[in-house]
Amino acid sequence: MQTLLLWMFYISTFYAFIPALVSRIFGFRVFRRGKSDQEYALTFDDGPDPVYTPQLLDLLKRFDAKATFFVVGMNAEKHPELLKRMHDEGHLIGIHNYVHKSNWLMRPVTVRRQITQTESVIRRVTGEGTTFYRPPWGIVNFFDISKNNGRRIVLWSSMFGDWKASIGAKQLAERMLKKLRGGEVMLLHDCGTTLGADAEAPQNMLIALEKLLRVAQKQQLRSVRVDTLFCRQSGNQSTVSSLSSTDWIKRTMVFGWLQYERLFHALFRLRPVSKDNTIFYYRRRIYHGPNINMENGRWLEKGDPIIELHFDNKMLFQLGATAKSLVHLAIQLIRVVKRQLPDLTQRVVHDSGMKGVKAIYAVSMIHRGPEKLGFQVQELPQGLFKHVSTVYLKLLFRIIHPSGSEQLSEKKEVMVPKLIVMPIDTLFERFQPGDSHRSDQVFEPTDQRDVVHTLNSEMTEEGEPMHTSIRASQTADTGSSS
Repeated sequence: MQTLLLWMFYISTFYAFIPALVSRIFGFRVFRRGKSDQEYALTFDDGPDPVYTPQLLDLLKRFDAKATFFVVGMNAEKHPELLKRMHDEGHLIGIHNYVHKSNWLMRPVTVRRQITQTESVIRRVTGEGTTFYRPPWGIVNFFDISKNNGRRIVLWSSMFGDWKASIGAKQLAERMLKKLRGGEVMLLHDCGTTLGADAEAPQNMLIALEKLLRVAQKQQLRSVRVDTLFCRQSGNQSTVSSLSSTDWIKRTMVFGWLQYERLFHALFRLRPVSKDNTIFYYRRRIYHGPNINMENGRWLEKGDPIIELHFDNKMLFQLGATAKSLVHLAIQLIRVVKRQLPDLTQRVVHDSGMKGVKAIYAVSMIHRGPEKLGFQVQELPQGLFKHVSTVYLKLLFRIIHPSGSEQLSEKKEVMVPKLIVMPIDTLFERFQPGDSHRSDQVFEPTDQRDVVHTLNSEMTEEGEPMHTSIRASQTADTGSSS
């Protein structure tokens, strides 16, 4: 049951939670707001509707306003004349799936089919395709933002609850006027037949919209298509503001990720190895992977109890923020792990729940040098777990390391997750108190050279940059200066 819950947590996290976090909060690979002082965008979802869409088109024409319609393919197929009128009157048409169903509830192939089917309807009626897409309820899944295939996902900067008739036209107009400004992307609905909406709600929207358009006209604000606003942003965004916003976004992403990690630890009862500044958390579980030949004829087999290690992402972020290179990060990490393995040994010895465990293991993308501590590094078997682990760890590495994106781009063949495993008796032999591998033992320069040699032999880099980074790493670790 615990394994099933873990997989459900992993799948929902990778498929839904993380994409929602990075798209809705951080704007990753989505367009939410433009950069303009005098232009804003009106966007309408769920139509076309035979009652309200013609009234809406009449209203927009009267004020010479352009808008973007994210149409539901099934509705568009029923009312091609409205689709053609949108196109002929200069409005932008985008995709809102063929049926109004959340992408979280559909497989990636089903979502692609919905998009393709809707675009076919649009192309057949107007003679043109579209690259603009808004998923129902603005909910994206992992594949929506990982491979956009030329699609431009459009969300919004303000919405008003106009799908509920109980709000009333007056209150709706007040809400909309508060958000009337340049760059705004407003979400409205010209159809009330979707799940959770009121059928008569668009009538209130039309009344409120007319008031908004009158005020906008007086303030010399112009409603434009999303692609117009999108082009303004691409042309006006400065390098300085981009860099500063990137720093803020990354700090916010780190905060969000650490909150998610706290939830993960609580749900699966992970315990810290050390009381202060722990580098990893652990838990006992049953091994379900393929058999692993550890050493000296010992095998880790399916059904064996193991100790699963999870690195503390807060500590990794702190190490990554100060690391001068990937080599430096690896050396720092191994030093901290070596200091805390005796603590793990003590916890295993004194915890009755850990009796009978056969090995400790972890999956990590930073796996150069742990052989020196008694670990074995092995390839992950092909399959879903390797694919999911690769996506998760690469995303995590982009966050925790200052140059994570560059490292992943330059060392694609090296930056892959691997299995790190150690027989439990090897842990006792090496790290029980009184042994030569005490926690207060420093990471010797010879150990550093071994780690550097391993990294140097596996990385395909130019010689001089690698030697430079090695010297910088050793200097930082030993406190020496040239």
